[in-house]
Amino acid sequence: MSLPAMALPRRRRRRERLPLLALFLLLGAALLLALGIGAVPITPIQILSILAERIGLPGFAETSTAETAVMLSIRMPRVILAVVVGAGLAVSGAALQGLFRNPLADPALLGVTGGAGLAAATAILFGGGLLATLPAAVAPWFLPGAAFLGALTVTALVYGIAMRREGMDLGTLLLAGIALNALAGAGLGLITFVSEDRQLRDITFWMLGSLAGTAWPQLLPVAGMISIALALLFRLARPLNAMLLGESEAFHIGFRVESLKRQLVIITALASGAAVALTGTIGFVGLLVPHLARLIVGPDHRRLLPVSALFGATLLLFADLIGRLVVLPAELPIGVVTSFVGAPFFLWLLLRGEARN
Repeated sequence: MSLPAMALPRRRRRRERLPLLALFLLLGAALLLALGIGAVPITPIQILSILAERIGLPGFAETSTAETAVMLSIRMPRVILAVVVGAGLAVSGAALQGLFRNPLADPALLGVTGGAGLAAATAILFGGGLLATLPAAVAPWFLPGAAFLGALTVTALVYGIAMRREGMDLGTLLLAGIALNALAGAGLGLITFVSEDRQLRDITFWMLGSLAGTAWPQLLPVAGMISIALALLFRLARPLNAMLLGESEAFHIGFRVESLKRQLVIITALASGAAVALTGTIGFVGLLVPHLARLIVGPDHRRLLPVSALFGATLLLFADLIGRLVVLPAELPIGVVTSFVGAPFFLWLLLRGEARN
């Protein structure tokens, strides 16, 4: 083989790494902005100095106690939550779109969002008395725990409806998710109708999504669960590539299709359920980000899933930053920001595809 011919794969690998490198740099910039901007401004040098001191290295910039406390106790948990939730929703959306071979699939179609929303609203409406009796260490988990159980319950129902003697039927899974989402929406509407003003405000705020008020004790289990789900989904990249050819083709290649379908449904439900439980409803991340990632790296899930993770994390960081700054001193719910940005951009993608056809 000639030297120019040997150089071609190297050039191709370099081109494939460029999107990852660019997204890593963009994510780093978003992290510095999210940690530094606020009522207490912190410069990038101060951020790096605080982090260095935190891991036992000498600091190299002057920082006050207030700046350190604000960054480590308030902004850092919020930023980490944005990263893991954005990555989890985006990768779950990319995996489900590969499983269903449908560009409109996202975690909400499995009933995760509807189940979590109905359970959270029920907890807000009827759980006031129970919440007052809970220990202080358990009380912050009441609403996220209820939402997570609601998400898993609806996912289990969808899974049970879709199971057949010969295996899981993806068409039935999709239709069952849509039906149970509609049923959960009806239940949520009924609860909204009978709620008092304070309860209605709490339900509305939760449904619009927010990263505010995140603390380390709540964050760490959710971040751990989503991180494990991401690692498992990355390992399924090659089987997802085979599924793009069709179920029978993937089976004949040698992949265990039924096992793969079960794993994908369960893992994506756990990831998106954990995310929604702590943040509320955040739309368009799982739907839009995989489309953007495909425009950059194509349909190969070995590159699509990592790029989706970086893209989703960066998008949610910037969305949260916009929500914090645009209506100071108040805060715009992050679900409103992602919908305002995501819906027009998704329509543009549809029109762009239509124009190409």
